[in-house]
Amino acid sequence: SAGGELCNFIKVWIPDPDEVWRSAEIIKDYKEGDKSLHLKLEDETLYEYPVDQGNKLPFLRNPDILVGENDLTALSYLHEPAVLHSLKVRFLESNHIYTYCGIVLVAINPYEQMPIYDQDVIYAYRDQNTGDMDPHIFAVAEEAYKQMARDEKNQSIIVSGESGAGKTVSAKHAMHFFATVGGSASETNIEAKVLASNPIMEAIGNAKTTRNDNSSRFGKYIQIGFDKRSRITGANMRTYLLEKSRVVFQAEAERNYHIFYQLCASASLPDFKDLGLTCAEDFFYTSQGDNTSIDGVDDADDFEKTRHAFTLLGVKESHQTTIFRIIAAILHLGNVEIQVEEDGDACSISSEDEHLNKFCSLLGVECSQMQHWLCHYKLVTMAETYVKSMSVQQVVNARNALAKHIYAQLFSWIVQHVNKAMHTTVKQHSFIGVLDIYGFETFEVNSFEQFCINYANEKLQQQFNLHVFKLEQEEYMKEGIPWTLIDFCDNQPCIDLIEMKLGILDLLDEECKVPKGTDQNWAQKLYDQHASSQHFQKPRMSNASFIILHFTDKVEYQSEGFLEKNRDTVYEEQINILKTSKVKYQMVADLFQDEKDAAPTTSMGKGTSKISVRSARPVVKAANKEHKKMVGHQFRNSLHLLMETLNATTPHYVRCIKPNDEKLPFKFDPVRVVQQLRACGVLETIHISAAGFPSRWSYHDFFNRYCVLMKKRDLSKNDKKQICQTLLEDLITDPDKFQFGRTKIFFRAGQVAYLEKLRAVKFRAATITIQKTVRGWLQRVKYKRLRQAAIVIQCYTRGHLARRLAEHLRRMRAAFIFQKQYRMLQILRAFQRVPTATITMQAFARGMFVRRIYHKVQLHGVHHPPEVHPWLAGPHLLLPGQGCAKFLQCYYRHMKARQELKALKIEACSAQHLKKLNIGMENKVNKEYKLLNEQLSTLMSSYSSEVEKLKKELAQYQQSQWGDSSQLVSLQEEVGHLQLKLEKANSERKVMEDSYIKEQDLLRRLISDLEEENALLKQEKEELDSSILCQSEDEYARNTVEENIQMRKELEEERSRYQNLVKEYSALEQRYDRLWDEIIIIQEEPGHRRNSSNQSSLESDSNYPSVSTSETADAEDRTQQVQVQSMGHAQGEVESPRQELESENRKLKNELDELRKAIADQAIQNDSSSDIEDNYNLLLNQLKSANEELEVRKEEVLILRAQIMKTAQQKEMATNLVTERVMDFVFLFPLCCWEFTDCLSDADWGYLNEDGELGLAYQGLKQVARLLEMQLQDQRREHEQEVEALKNQVDVMKEEQEKQQQAFLQTLERLPEAQVEFGLQQEITRLTNENLVRATQAIVPMRGRRWREHNVQVAVQRKEKDFQGMLECYNEDEPLLIQNLVTDLKPEAVSATVPCLPAYILYMCIRHADYISDEQKVHSLLTSTMNGIKKVLKKNNNDFQMTSFWLANTCRLLHCLKQYSGDAGFMTQNTPKQNEHCLKNFDLSEYCQVLSHLSVQIYQQLIKISEGILQPMIVSAVLENESIQGLSGIKPMGYRNRSSSMPDGDSSYSLDEIIHQLNTFHSIMCDQGLDPEVVQQVFKQLFYMINAVALNNLLLRKDVCSWSTGMQLRFNISQLEEWLHGKNLQQSGAAQTLDPLIQAAQLLQLKKKTSEDAEAICSLCTSLTTQQIVKILNLYTPVNEFEERVTVAFIRDIQKHLQERNDPPQLLLDFKHIFPVLFPFNPSSITMDSIHIPASLNLEFLKKV
Repeated sequence: SAGGELCNFIKVWIPDPDEVWRSAEIIKDYKEGDKSLHLKLEDETLYEYPVDQGNKLPFLRNPDILVGENDLTALSYLHEPAVLHSLKVRFLESNHIYTYCGIVLVAINPYEQMPIYDQDVIYAYRDQNTGDMDPHIFAVAEEAYKQMARDEKNQSIIVSGESGAGKTVSAKHAMHFFATVGGSASETNIEAKVLASNPIMEAIGNAKTTRNDNSSRFGKYIQIGFDKRSRITGANMRTYLLEKSRVVFQAEAERNYHIFYQLCASASLPDFKDLGLTCAEDFFYTSQGDNTSIDGVDDADDFEKTRHAFTLLGVKESHQTTIFRIIAAILHLGNVEIQVEEDGDACSISSEDEHLNKFCSLLGVECSQMQHWLCHYKLVTMAETYVKSMSVQQVVNARNALAKHIYAQLFSWIVQHVNKAMHTTVKQHSFIGVLDIYGFETFEVNSFEQFCINYANEKLQQQFNLHVFKLEQEEYMKEGIPWTLIDFCDNQPCIDLIEMKLGILDLLDEECKVPKGTDQNWAQKLYDQHASSQHFQKPRMSNASFIILHFTDKVEYQSEGFLEKNRDTVYEEQINILKTSKVKYQMVADLFQDEKDAAPTTSMGKGTSKISVRSARPVVKAANKEHKKMVGHQFRNSLHLLMETLNATTPHYVRCIKPNDEKLPFKFDPVRVVQQLRACGVLETIHISAAGFPSRWSYHDFFNRYCVLMKKRDLSKNDKKQICQTLLEDLITDPDKFQFGRTKIFFRAGQVAYLEKLRAVKFRAATITIQKTVRGWLQRVKYKRLRQAAIVIQCYTRGHLARRLAEHLRRMRAAFIFQKQYRMLQILRAFQRVPTATITMQAFARGMFVRRIYHKVQLHGVHHPPEVHPWLAGPHLLLPGQGCAKFLQCYYRHMKARQELKALKIEACSAQHLKKLNIGMENKVNKEYKLLNEQLSTLMSSYSSEVEKLKKELAQYQQSQWGDSSQLVSLQEEVGHLQLKLEKANSERKVMEDSYIKEQDLLRRLISDLEEENALLKQEKEELDSSILCQSEDEYARNTVEENIQMRKELEEERSRYQNLVKEYSALEQRYDRLWDEIIIIQEEPGHRRNSSNQSSLESDSNYPSVSTSETADAEDRTQQVQVQSMGHAQGEVESPRQELESENRKLKNELDELRKAIADQAIQNDSSSDIEDNYNLLLNQLKSANEELEVRKEEVLILRAQIMKTAQQKEMATNLVTERVMDFVFLFPLCCWEFTDCLSDADWGYLNEDGELGLAYQGLKQVARLLEMQLQDQRREHEQEVEALKNQVDVMKEEQEKQQQAFLQTLERLPEAQVEFGLQQEITRLTNENLVRATQAIVPMRGRRWREHNVQVAVQRKEKDFQGMLECYNEDEPLLIQNLVTDLKPEAVSATVPCLPAYILYMCIRHADYISDEQKVHSLLTSTMNGIKKVLKKNNNDFQMTSFWLANTCRLLHCLKQYSGDAGFMTQNTPKQNEHCLKNFDLSEYCQVLSHLSVQIYQQLIKISEGILQPMIVSAVLENESIQGLSGIKPMGYRNRSSSMPDGDSSYSLDEIIHQLNTFHSIMCDQGLDPEVVQQVFKQLFYMINAVALNNLLLRKDVCSWSTGMQLRFNISQLEEWLHGKNLQQSGAAQTLDPLIQAAQLLQLKKKTSEDAEAICSLCTSLTTQQIVKILNLYTPVNEFEERVTVAFIRDIQKHLQERNDPPQLLLDFKHIFPVLFPFNPSSITMDSIHIPASLNLEFLKKV
């Protein structure tokens, strides 16, 4: 609790009756002396917490950043509410069921299946440090396994907890881990037997209780043994305190042991008809709980698993049958009816009771004897023996006691045989024990069982406290911290109360020995003896019970039944009857023999006589003395033995917690959890840790976390330790609050929280400064933006106003002009009207005057002159009238035309009429337009001509009649009138023209609209037709594509299945090699085994004759016998897989033929489409390639047959080898005789000196030893000389190597053909220099004439003209060819030559064998080559360069055999010269399949080697490496620190190291000429492994699931993607394999608040499964206080969005998955006759043809 002053806003914990502890916040400062605290609860209610003498100050709450950590010891404040809250947060919000509490793993039962126990999870935790991964039972098991292997010390895992807390499941998972990682060295599958013991023990020892459906009703300690290589050698099981009372009694809603219900559920099987069983409800022993079934459990199915486990453990069928008969007999015994006699004091059992008869028949005992002794018992006194009847209750008790005893004996027998099955003859070096024992129990009624259980927990708690105390002391002493005694609750007084002299157990045993002892008397003795004890109390209201103050709580025990359960009495007469059982194999009788072994056989015989009273008494006493070991005494002894075992091991603790009593998934009851935390010792660990310095930081982690609190001048120092010391001395004034260790800083409770507070304040101040600066900058930017916007708006506004003003001025000026013009026009018109009116008036007046004169002339007969009459009668007077008539006609015709046009428009509404109208409409309109123009033109011409004539006549008339003014005026009026008419006619013409043009435009517009509409209709029709056609074609194409995809999938599955068969075959081959090695070892050790120290001294090349030929002959005979047997065994093993492979090969070929026929038929039917035909051809090609791959299976049979034949040849070689070994042993015997003298027994000496020649051999061989010593000295001198010569050669070779590297770099820059020529030139130059050196120095002598001729040819440096690209190899030189070209060849020897040179040389040899038609030689060359390659790869199984070299050469040899096979499909890219190099006589397609098979094996070995190199780097480089400096933050890790967080760790890798390693792989494969397609597949596989390992580690580690890690991870992945781009590997598919890891990094960086964020996450993370997404969200942990946690509601929203996905339930990726590999055909452009063979290969025996 806190002391002193408490400031405002501090959060505390206060007690609560419902939630145990409740969080609150101080709202008013508290000072020492105040009587209360003013608090505000989480629901905003105010609360006043009293602080007086009774109530201490409340516990302080940890910062939110520390809540939910993996290790509870990382909390700054260590107390009960902090522990409870952290467990609750982890369990409910993150669904984490495992949490560390120092050395304890707290496991909360989720009551739900969790996907965290798969095989992939085991491999993920393998070889990982405990603090590196999230808490898990596998992490504890891995730590125990690693400590056992490293320290060679035995380990123990102690699993404890209440019933239903998950103890049994946790123990099973731990055993599963050990069985997986520690597979047995032999073929006995001992790990499977260890796991098979679980279903058996659960069936006979587990039962349904009110708290658990599968509760273990016994304790067990399983020791799993390991050898020196940490492989399982066997196991042993010890059991404790089986709950026998459950056999005869079950409480309500509980069941008996599972085996009873399993047997009843399988009673209908034919094997169990004679057991007489029915359903479980029919038997008393299985129906007392009124609940004979468990939801979700199939008893019949579980029974089959139990029987299978029995069979796997080697229990015979007869013994299994007997076991089931005994179990059925117990059920029948419970149904025996007991009849009360008339007097009531006696009872009997009917002889016709079917259950009794069935019981006796099943156990093979006499029914009458059992009927009698079930109702009677024998009373032995000092003088005689009496047989007395029993009451009903006594009979029931005796029957129940017999049933319990039978079941207990059966249980012990099964445990014994399980141990026997798990035992092996291999010597055990160390072991790991798994203790699954009951936790502390307290019920309303507590009896003898609860007393023993709690007694065991007291002992375990004491051991736990001492171990924790010891670890704390060791930690302090290791770090050099002053050690002060820590007070903790020591429960030794409570243990003494139970087990000391005159303790509870002693008094109980003493009372049991009293003839009439009772429970009440025993209780009274307890009161009298222990009334003064602090841990013993007497209840106030009871005299039959007592109270013990255990380390967790007070428990009241009822004394009733203690004596009976402690005695565990069974009547001896009933046992004797069972011992006479006549069941087959005597198993029933054997069950009860062990207890009576102490009794002599003679007394047993006498005991059968009822008259011999005296002889019976000693027998009974002896038996009782041996048999009457009380249950409590036995339990105490076994418990002491267990404690001795545990104390001799390194313990690891797992505490299982039951979160609720309703068994509901993920429901947390704080009251129940706190009870168990107090009971299981977790809080005691907290108390011990909190008493000292609970918080511990390494200097490196402390510096990285709190460097923000340091000053600049301190950070400039290089010594981090000194910097940390300076900082703490400045920040914490009390020096007792911290201590500086050698590697760590130790803090008192609360100091880390104080530092976190200072760090948060510093960050908050920095945040405020950053926010202030950023906000000011944002406001300035906003102000500038607004100012600029205002200026722009003002500019545009002023421009707009100016333009509007200018427009107004222009309008005003225009208005003035308009007004001026309008007024002028008005005045002008007014002015013009006056003269016009005047003229008109004058005209009319003058006309009137003229007419008057005319009338006067007519009236008075006045005659005009003759020249006047023609003018008056002229035709010009009629012309105006005629023009008007024509004008009226035109107007009338125009009106008719408009009427017709309207009618035509009305009629033109229909499309048909428009079509008709469109035909001649334009012609008609043009004709009418022409007619109108002609008419108007004629009118105009006539008008104009008439006007001209009138003007002329007027002029003439004016000239002639100048005096006649009135007539002139009239004529002028007529002329004006005609002009007006003419103007009117022109205006009407214009109007008609305009109307005509408008109507013409309208008609054209209508026509164009109709044409467009018609075109649209046609287009729509065409689109509909095309869409219908395309839809049908698309549907057909889609179906075809889907079929193609499905067939490709089937092809991939077939390919992967084939490559799995290849892998299995390679495993069989390796097993065959192991068997052959074992044969050789047996041959090498005919008499006795030699140790490694003598083996090197025996490797001599001496050829002295044998001294003891008889021993050698005997050894050879024994060796031949062993060899024949082993060869027969190996041949049988090889023959069986051969037949299986042949049958499976035939099956696959049939399926492939059917598939090809079906596809061909489908392609013929759908031949109309060219695209489908192309797809069909492509698919046929794929199937053809698949057929080629499947043909590899043929060669497997050939290889197996060859190996069988090879064994016969190796037999002679092995015989010779054994002879040499025996001779070496005989010759060099004196050198090691003194060592053998110490280790050989007399029998061994007798065997060795069997023929009496050993002494003579010893005397004669002393001289041999001296000769050998002289030879060794000579060899040593020669060796020194050779070393000096070799050193000189090394210097010369270094210079040559530098020159070759330069030449090689120049070669890479040239074309392939130029590379060949340049390589030949360089090789010729090198050979010339080499020959000169050899000629001058004469270091190496010539090896023969053939070599000299070859050397001369090389020196000529000219290719033979008749060289045909073939090499002749003699049969006797074939082993030398394989040796020089395969087995002894180093890749560096041919690095400067043509890539894959060995493959070309081998093909040229094969081609010559084909040329001479030598089938045996072809077969021999290919077989020897493949065997040599396998031998090299087996020898260099960890050498990437060698494996890549032979993968490239094997693929090239395969391509050569295809390229030159003569098949037209492989010869399309060949030159005419290359076609001449084809094979002529043999078809080697089967060998192509064998080479493809070998290529797959080499590829898999290459992947295995590269993955083994890369895998240790991945986690450190991809997840933990801080590529972006200063981005990640370190949080307190508690007791289990991560190893990678330590500075200068050996296991730390950077991303540059991975990229460097990838560059190395890439350069090696490219330099050695490996096909680019294969290189791409290699890197695709490697990148998948990087993705899988990194993602699996991310899913199991909470400390890396943060925003900063996501940023680091995305940066690292981008580096890998850039590397792929730089190496042109984008098309390999390697980048796509990183998609899950990329999406995981993005998921860590995305916002996780709203529903929109959830939708974005679901749409983005398509490559992650639902479980992976939810797991990452649950693991997401803020590194700083400013980050927010992911809420439970958000995770539920994600799950709701992802419900429709059908993702697999698997959480982790299978990082061992290997993609099927393809070897596409890649022909070479190099011709065989252009290849040059360097002399360094020592192939001078090959002859060019």
